[in-house]
Amino acid sequence: MGGHHAASGAAAWVAIASTGQYALGWYPLDATGILIGGMATAGTALVCDWDHRSSTVAHALPPLSNLIAVGIENVSGGHRQGTHSVLGAGFFVLLAALAGQVQLQTDWGLLSVGAGLLCMFMINIAAKALKLFPKYGWISNWVFALAMAGLVTWFAPHQWSWLPVSMLTGVLVHIVGDIITTGGVPLLWPLVVKPPKFLRRLPLVKDVWKANGAFSIPLLGRAGSRREWFVLIPVSAYAMVGLFSAGLALAKGHFPAALALGTALVDRLLAAVAGG
Repeated sequence: MGGHHAASGAAAWVAIASTGQYALGWYPLDATGILIGGMATAGTALVCDWDHRSSTVAHALPPLSNLIAVGIENVSGGHRQGTHSVLGAGFFVLLAALAGQVQLQTDWGLLSVGAGLLCMFMINIAAKALKLFPKYGWISNWVFALAMAGLVTWFAPHQWSWLPVSMLTGVLVHIVGDIITTGGVPLLWPLVVKPPKFLRRLPLVKDVWKANGAFSIPLLGRAGSRREWFVLIPVSAYAMVGLFSAGLALAKGHFPAALALGTALVDRLLAAVAGG
């Protein structure tokens, strides 16, 4: 499910980029990198599903996203084909690496133009999957996208490597998420290795090595199952806590007066409620 992929991507980024006790800290970044990267990775965890012209991703930024979806669908062989393979993952990471190097030196500093444009799509994809926009609306989508593009262009970490790391993280999270459901993925696409007919009758083999050549370890059952929800609730909470902590750190560093005022208002409100 799209929202679950997005939450998993954001949680994975928090684990990788944060340095707190609750994180892995494999690719440490400051609060800005954690926040922007978390939003972007929520989108990169959905980019694999940009292979169907009727998908939620395809309607993220119409009509441009629809045209891109048609192109990806034609090149990748349809839904859950090329974009869900090792080759597809490599293509997306290469795209992010090239975009991350498009930077512009200005009087205001170094601007991450490529990251801003790519993240414009990624963040809007996540917002669409999380149902933050109307199903068929497009004006609010584009207003939000352009605002995000500006923010990422201005505030994104200057080291270009963060963007391909975000893309790799999101794509891997998506592929792993699909592997552990009953559908599976064609990891070796365009090479399709189908199991021999006599193996397709064996209970364990037919669940792991599909008749169409896809691979699956169906720990969560069908997409949207109760098991999936059970796993994704704490994962989503972890992502929200990590991103909120990064946002709070940014507020303390850049807007201390506003943060102090907001904290005082909240304290007064809580005191009033307790007193009443």
